Amino acid sequence: MVTLSREGEAPGPVITGFTAHGFRCDGEEYRDGLLLTPEWARAWHAPDFDDLDTASFGDLIAIDPRPEFLLLGTGGVLRRPAARLVATLEASEIGIEPMDSRAAARSWGMLRGEGRWIVAALLPFD
Repeated sequence: MVTLSREGEAPGPVITGFTAHGFRCDGEEYRDGLLLTPEWARAWHAPDFDDLDTASFGDLIAIDPRPEFLLLGTGGVLRRPAARLVATLEASEIGIEPMDSRAAARSWGMLRGEGRWIVAALLPFD
C-alpha cells in the first residue's frame, strides 16, 4: 500500500493511501470509489464512466460555497469525460480536472493543503 500525507493544514478528509482497488481516507477503506468535499468523504458507487453526468455526483457539486472545480479521478488511466458533462459543469461555473485516480488523490492533498475549495470524485482502479 502507498501512503500519502498532506502538505498543509487545511481541514477536512485526508487520503492517506491506496489499496489494491481503492483508497484509504481518514481510517476507512473505499473500494468502489470516493466522493470528497472539504468537509466530508463518502463512498461512491458510480455508473459506467461513459454514463457520468452531474446527477452521478449526488450533492457533491452542490456544496456552498460552490467549489472551484471537480477533480475527477478516472480510474487506473486518464480518460476524458463526455463533452456534455464538461459543458454542464462549466455552465455552473465549476471547472473539471480529469486525471487518473492516483494522480487525483495526490492532487487532492496538495490542493487542500493550499486551502483550495474543491471537490473530488475518484473512481476505483479496476
